[in-house]
Amino acid sequence: MRIKQLILLISLLCLSLAAQAGYQLDNTASSLYFVSIKKNTIGEVHSFDSLSGSVDNNGAASVTINLASVKTNIEIRDERMKSLLFETAAFPTAEVSTNIEVDAITSLNIGERLVMPVALTLNLHGQSVAVQTQLQVIAVNGGISVSTIKPIMLNAMDFGLTEGVKALMEIASLPSIATTVPVSFNLVFKAD
Repeated sequence: MRIKQLILLISLLCLSLAAQAGYQLDNTASSLYFVSIKKNTIGEVHSFDSLSGSVDNNGAASVTINLASVKTNIEIRDERMKSLLFETAAFPTAEVSTNIEVDAITSLNIGERLVMPVALTLNLHGQSVAVQTQLQVIAVNGGISVSTIKPIMLNAMDFGLTEGVKALMEIASLPSIATTVPVSFNLVFKAD
């Protein structure tokens, strides 16, 4: 009888610890993309290679984007985006934060999916903007996968980036670059 009680106690303790575990972002398994439109007709997909983040035991979630890791598949354009648009010398990172219901996530079995409405706060180029969206959370082996259900539309004007867009247009001799861009991501968080 005592062995059964001990096994039950150990099982409950393990479940309790798993339910309170935090998560760390796995940069190698995560991705963040945005699309730019130039000349009103040419769309190009870009990404960031360096992301970090975590979800703590209380549901405080944050992701930091290293803006100098922007990848556009054209090296000179990468450099121009860093210096003229993002101004990475003054604003090296963008940060996204939110609060999520940890209990809802930790109760998922591997492969189970949850759609949750969230209010994200995006701090970019010295400006902080609230963004309402829905995210899909899927329990994966050893963590969770969090992704956008549909792209999030961001406007350069909200972040004081319109002058940077104009500078990019001038230096590349482009008649137009769209100031609103769709952003999508898939973030994998591993349990601590």
